[in-house]
Amino acid sequence: MAVACVSDRGRTVSLLGLDIGVTGAKAVAFDLDGRVVASAYREYPLLSPQPGWQESDPNHVWQCVKEILAETAAATSADPIQALAVSSQGEACHPVGHDGASLANTLSPFDARTAGYVDWWLERKTKFEITQITGMPLHGMYTINKILWFKEHRPDIYAKTWKFLCYEDFIHHKLGLDPVMSHPMAARTMAFDIRSGDWSDELLGLAGIDPALLPKNAPSGSVVGTISNAVADDLGLPHGVVVATGGHDQPAAALGAGVLESDEAIYSTGTTECICACFDTYSLTEEAVEGNVCCYPSCVPGLYVSLGFNFTGGALLKWYRDNFGGLEKLESERTGVDVYEIICRDIPEKPESLVLLPHFSMAGTPYFDNASRGAILGLTLNTPREALVSAILSGVTYEMKLNLALLQSVGVSIGRLRATGGGAKNAVWIQRKADIMGVPIAVLHTSEAASLGAAMLGGKASGVVDDLREMARRVVKIERVVEPDTVRSEAYNKRFAIYRDLYPTLKKLNHRLAELEGSGR
Repeated sequence: MAVACVSDRGRTVSLLGLDIGVTGAKAVAFDLDGRVVASAYREYPLLSPQPGWQESDPNHVWQCVKEILAETAAATSADPIQALAVSSQGEACHPVGHDGASLANTLSPFDARTAGYVDWWLERKTKFEITQITGMPLHGMYTINKILWFKEHRPDIYAKTWKFLCYEDFIHHKLGLDPVMSHPMAARTMAFDIRSGDWSDELLGLAGIDPALLPKNAPSGSVVGTISNAVADDLGLPHGVVVATGGHDQPAAALGAGVLESDEAIYSTGTTECICACFDTYSLTEEAVEGNVCCYPSCVPGLYVSLGFNFTGGALLKWYRDNFGGLEKLESERTGVDVYEIICRDIPEKPESLVLLPHFSMAGTPYFDNASRGAILGLTLNTPREALVSAILSGVTYEMKLNLALLQSVGVSIGRLRATGGGAKNAVWIQRKADIMGVPIAVLHTSEAASLGAAMLGGKASGVVDDLREMARRVVKIERVVEPDTVRSEAYNKRFAIYRDLYPTLKKLNHRLAELEGSGR
């Protein structure tokens, strides 16, 4: 993503923001007023070699990144890129050898093979003690547990590993620089001490992991280095591009959406769904920890963020597209209309009678239940396709309504949400979200807030941006505010009362199904 300024030569330059998600990578260029100059996107698959395992091929991801870098650079030749930073999915990591080659696939954020390490940690520390150090409620998804898995199950790979890298620092490495992980990303490893601002010797010591296996860390917006001319030529980039530390995608999106204080939060719809709120105090009560609420550094100095999230968000529409949307895909190819617009085009305005539990990739907050599974209740022979799509939109949003209530219950004030991510482009879904959540949702002039946040951080490192807060207030513009419809909200609340009972009612059955899945019988 890019922010443009005027150089000494009298022409504009741009800053590139690179957003690395679970199933796709996007590069977006903005000018200094927050306008998109150019963008490019590539999708890559999630691989599942065994039930519960979710991986991505880092070489495939890097190939996609190379393509979008080249495409965006070519489109900004009149406004050459001056700096870039990365906004990245959290937790996902893979081992890299001393020769720089990736030694295994990336374990995704919701890979389930590390679930057993929760009990391992509880034999050594309490949940509250771990969260006080790291800001992260104990869960198997965090990077430190993925490293433990390689250490225990693939000692051959572990012995050859130079560094375990997440995608932000992996991109630095592939750009020919020393890998550096931003503090927001480092926090998502559960190996970072929020209080000291460095890797936790205590937790890494308990795990028997050498800190040297992790990259350096630095606050967001720090200079990583300058891309060499040889690498720049290979990628189609201009010479002299400065690379900065970016951040975890949610706090990066909060910056790019202009959420700088309490009372507002971002509502991000990508592969996952997430509400991210900002505040200026690091505080975690026992009640918050029991509700699996996190607290960790934002991309803006002096700010912290908390998240409520579900692992399955927009990925459910992708699941529908890939398994049932053949006709919609053909129409999209024929007309050029976005396939998701076509899928959602004919859904009824009236709330559907189906109830969907969106735990298709286990459960996020507040449950943190790896064995939960998705479910659709209320199907009949008269259920049309449109009702199933409608249930997907509603079910994902009901789950986030639970999370909004969770954040509010531990003292996070949220009176309005700002929509970010790919789902923010879907007017039908945004209205549905406002109706179900019961709060106004602001739609921004650009939905690519994570890329804009990364662009601002690149601008800070390169000297183009002096004050992140000032720039965010100036360039982030609200296009419209979607108010909840009171009549529909009341109807959705009746269905939400049923939805709240769905997980506890199905929990034992889903756990029995998960056991069968794990046994292979």
